[in-house]
Amino acid sequence: MPETAPSLSLEDAARPLLEFYQRAGEAAPDLLLIDSSEMPEPYRRLLVHDDDMTPTLEEFHGDRIHLRLLGREESEASYKREVVLEAGEDNKPVEFGAIAIHLEHFPEQARALVLGESVPLGTILNEHAIRHESCPQAYFKVQSDPLITEAFGLDASTELYGRCNIHRDLNGNHLAEIVEILPPV
Repeated sequence: MPETAPSLSLEDAARPLLEFYQRAGEAAPDLLLIDSSEMPEPYRRLLVHDDDMTPTLEEFHGDRIHLRLLGREESEASYKREVVLEAGEDNKPVEFGAIAIHLEHFPEQARALVLGESVPLGTILNEHAIRHESCPQAYFKVQSDPLITEAFGLDASTELYGRCNIHRDLNGNHLAEIVEILPPV
């Protein structure tokens, strides 16, 4: 099982998510750091690994994953977005996430797909054979706030689980920093 990187605090690892809340002038939900061994099933199987989330979620849900954009910010060096990943034609929410993508490390066609805002990063990395490693940094539990509760279509605030992850290319460049939160299963 992947170990968390002790050099990165949860606050640093969760920066993509926390920055969206900060820009919106909203208080972010409290993320409670947990050890991977504390993660209950099936969340452990879905989060505690060093694979990309998109294929993991596609296998678990038995359907293709696409994304619904909630918010975005772009600069020359990076592109940040807040999304809900959805499965299949019925748009079942399967992940709430925030991601900072470093576009300078992507080939032009992959960069265009990222900016197209409908294809998950994991699909782009796979379809363009962009060699990389997935490096989980932290695991956490969180009580869903109104934004996450609504994004998942929940009736009430619910305890959820997530991880902070980094995708690196084989030269060590950060392709993306990602915060991934799963709905109740």
